[in-house]
Amino acid sequence: MKLNTRLIIIFFAIVVLPFILAGLTYLTICGSIAWNLKQAYGIKNVPISAALSPTELYSTVTEEYMVVLREKLEQNTDYIKDTEELTSLDEELGRISSFLVVKKGDEIYYLGKEHAEDPVLNVLSVEASYPEGSGASLYYNDIKRVVKQTNYTTSDGQKGTIYFVTMVGMMVSEVTGPGVIISIIVVLVLTGILLTSWLNQGIIKPMLSLKSAMTRIEEGDLDTPATTLEKGEVGELFEGYEQMRKRLKESDEEKAKTEAANKELVSNISHDLKTPITSIKGYVEGIQDGIADSPEKMEKYIKTIYNKACDMDFLIDELTMYSKIDADQIPYQFHRMNVCDYFSDCAEEVGLDLENKGIEFVYQPTCSQNTEMYADPEQLKRVINNIINNSVKYRKETRSRIVLRVSEPSGVEIKVEIEDNGKGISEKEAVKIFDRMYRTDASRNSKQGGSGIGLSIAKKVVENHQGRIWATGEEGKGMTIHFTLPVYKETVPEAALPEEETNNPIIRIEKMVGKTVGNAVAGVKTGVAGVKTGVEKTMAEIEKKTKRETGDDE
Repeated sequence: MKLNTRLIIIFFAIVVLPFILAGLTYLTICGSIAWNLKQAYGIKNVPISAALSPTELYSTVTEEYMVVLREKLEQNTDYIKDTEELTSLDEELGRISSFLVVKKGDEIYYLGKEHAEDPVLNVLSVEASYPEGSGASLYYNDIKRVVKQTNYTTSDGQKGTIYFVTMVGMMVSEVTGPGVIISIIVVLVLTGILLTSWLNQGIIKPMLSLKSAMTRIEEGDLDTPATTLEKGEVGELFEGYEQMRKRLKESDEEKAKTEAANKELVSNISHDLKTPITSIKGYVEGIQDGIADSPEKMEKYIKTIYNKACDMDFLIDELTMYSKIDADQIPYQFHRMNVCDYFSDCAEEVGLDLENKGIEFVYQPTCSQNTEMYADPEQLKRVINNIINNSVKYRKETRSRIVLRVSEPSGVEIKVEIEDNGKGISEKEAVKIFDRMYRTDASRNSKQGGSGIGLSIAKKVVENHQGRIWATGEEGKGMTIHFTLPVYKETVPEAALPEEETNNPIIRIEKMVGKTVGNAVAGVKTGVAGVKTGVEKTMAEIEKKTKRETGDDE
């Protein structure tokens, strides 16, 4: 429930609820008094209003006895002189908390012994006159008396007065001012309790629960959710807290993944760089120790050092390229191109290379001659070269074969397949080969060359072209790399990654790692460049020295 709605309800509850409760209290009390009157006097219909002022009711109750008394006086004017009859009438009145007082002239003639000390007699002993048949209310010691009188005249002409005195407080209670005040206080207290309980349940308890949840976050507990059944602003507050908790948990997980990725990256780069560096150190030590004691050995050592330095330079170039692509630092130069023409040129260029290496190459285009795409030709060529180089590294020793297929299975995308008959790949590895620095050989044997990031670069470029890339294959029977590119539809695609990818935690982790790669390889590349320059100068000097010794410099 919204807070505004809750406040409106509270306002009306404060104003209206006390009246409702007061009314119910009034009806309950009056109903109880009326029921007591009914039980006490045997009256069938007692109105609730009688509880406020029961005088008329008491007058009505005693009227029955008053009528009987008048009838007897009319029949026998001396009836009032019969003390036994008066005692009998007084006893009957006692059942309804009333008693009889008879005056002859100004003196009291008859009065029951138990009422001899009643303070009302002080009034009745003097000349007191009340309207015939009506009831007058008198108060003594907080007990209300209702006095009803009738006059008589005996046969000898003596006049007197008969009083029926009813003790109201002895019979039933009535609604009084203090009682009403107490009822109002009870109603207000009850209203306050109900409203306080409602506010406590709807606002205070959820806030305490939220405070406890925030304390857990402060202590590092990001797994325990905070829930509430409340709606409105309180529910929205809990929903916002849950979104914050999930984001903090994702951030914490991203941080852990980033640290793990950085550790893995440093470990892999260290391993891939350590092997050629170790080789360079070994050959340099061999030269220093005089093991290379002939021009032939010296040339062999120097060439090996140079090749290892080139391997390191290639690895660093690929790492640099990956970091730039991953950080979106390479500006793509998109062009509208004919698909068949572009891939035919690529196939011709690649085919010559593979032919020189003794590898059979087959190009199978099946797309329409008019199909066009919007792509960066240089970066797309890098994708093809990286995939083919990967196939070359893991080719068979004999009868190696690579097939390039370009098709258009639908009118919205182009499908490119590069198939080889090499060592193949398992279904589990097919999912991982596009990961950075991943190699199928867990030992990271460098004899086959490569850095393990060629296919990850290809994946980045294809995705930046709004395409998809995946691998299929079977161990011992070869592997096929598939990737798609969108067909040109007069709408220039964005070179940047789609928005959903920029919001993907994994993509952000890769970008962070990419920046780390860029910073890490910058210094290494400078050192390798120095090694290559030194090796090249040494090789030039050895070549000059060899020519002088053989006389070829002439």
